[in-house]
Order: sequence, then structure tokens, then C-alpha cells
Amino acid sequence: MWDVKAVSAAVLGALKTYRLTESDARDVCQDAWLELLRAPGALRDEAKLRAWLTTTARRRAVRMITRNRRENPRPVPAAEPNPAAGSTPEAEVVRAELGRALWAAVDLLPDVHRRLMWLLAHRPELSYAQLAGELGISPASVGRLRRRCLDRLRRALEKGGWA
Repeated sequence: MWDVKAVSAAVLGALKTYRLTESDARDVCQDAWLELLRAPGALRDEAKLRAWLTTTARRRAVRMITRNRRENPRPVPAAEPNPAAGSTPEAEVVRAELGRALWAAVDLLPDVHRRLMWLLAHRPELSYAQLAGELGISPASVGRLRRRCLDRLRRALEKGGWA
């Protein structure tokens, strides 16, 4: 039988990289367990329980972070004008608007593309193998997925007038 406390502790440890509050991390872990209970056939090999729950919890954490960002967007920090770098108030407004347009376009992408963009933006240190593990795809597919995702974003931004 499963050692629920040990497996949950491992899942919670994996969720630390997402910088969730302790209560949010526990909710995500609990949701992963509930998903297993709702779909018992999802786990084909009981030896892979920890990996299955960790992957499920990570996906739920990304969804939670994305949902929280939509519901409670962080204000764009005010930057000090730097004339030497060409940073003017107008340039800062355009940069902020482009950022909002970019994440609005990301929100319209398919789930795997949204997760990839979140990981690329917030965890740039990840290798292709680590990205593949987070996304549940083959490492050989990460480059193609990244290219398709960026192409879709470029087209969406161009369509919105951000050529």
C-alpha cells in the first residue's frame, strides 16, 4: 500500500519551485490525490505513483498561478527613466502594453503552449530535458513545440497590431 505522508511530502517538495504559499501547495497536492481517486485507471503502474502525482500537481500549480495572475495581475513596476538607454515614459508605456498583449495572447494558446511559455518566462534555467519532463512530452519535441508556440504568438501579436 502507499505511504501517503511520504508521497505527499515528495510532491510538496517538488512544488517548492513554484513559490506557492504553503496552503496553495497543500491544496494542489490534495487536488492531485483527488484526481487519482476520480480516475483510478490513470495510474497504470503503481510503482510510478510519486512521479504521476508530482506531474499532476505541477500541472495544477501552473494552472493555479496562471489563474491567479489573471485574477490579480501584478502592477508593472515603475522604472527609473534612463535617457542613456533610450527609456522614456512613452517607451515604458509601450513596453508595459506589449507585455500585457503578450500574456493576453499566451492565454489564448492551447494548454501545453501556455505551460511552455510560463516555464520559459519564469524558469529559464530549465534544460530541454527538464522542460519535457514538466510538460510530459519527449525532449526531442520541445524545440518543435517551442517554435510552433512562438510562431503562434508572433502571428497573434501581429494581428493585434504589434508588428
